[in-house]
Order: sequence, then C-alpha cells, then structure tokens
Amino acid sequence: MDRSMVTTAFTIDGYRIVKNLGIVRGITVRSRNIFGTIGGTLQTIFGGNISLFTELCEKTREESFELMVQHAETLGANAVIGARYDTTDVLQGVSEVLCYGTAVVIERI
Repeated sequence: MDRSMVTTAFTIDGYRIVKNLGIVRGITVRSRNIFGTIGGTLQTIFGGNISLFTELCEKTREESFELMVQHAETLGANAVIGARYDTTDVLQGVSEVLCYGTAVVIERI
C-alpha cells in the first residue's frame, strides 16, 4: 500500500471508496530502558526537547503505523481513512501506542 493513501481524513481527493473493509489497527507496547530513562532525566535538567524520549515515541508510533498498514493489506485494502493514534500507560514506564483507522478499497474517479 502506498503510504500516501493513509489519511486522517475520511475521503481521498480524486478517489471514491468502493468497499469498506472495517477497522484495522497496529498496537505496540514499549518500555523505556534504564539508560534511556537516566539520559532523558538528565536532559530535563537543561530543558528543551528531550531527544531520547522523542526518538522512542517516534519509533513506537512508526511501528504501530506499519502494523496497521500490514493489517489493512492483509484484508485487501489499498487505503486507510480516518487514521488516528491513541496511547495508554500500561504500567509506570510502559506505554501502549495504538494506530487505527478504517481499511478501504478505493478507485480513481
């Protein structure tokens, strides 16, 4: 699936939805390692962007996005509409990131 066919919108300009395949999701659960926690804590002392945590969050979001796309592809979708992210703390220092949307088959108008 072309990643440009994943959108937070509910339509894709120039295309029409010909089949709705249902909800798809990608879930990733991550914990910070001790070195990342110590490094991130040290970065908070100086303020600004805490790059160690930013990298961890971005990697986790990317992984959950790719899992969602794989789920959509297994259903035969060529697009995902209404894509969203959600996150939940499972334990202290352990977070779940969920990427979800609606898998659809689209065709050019």
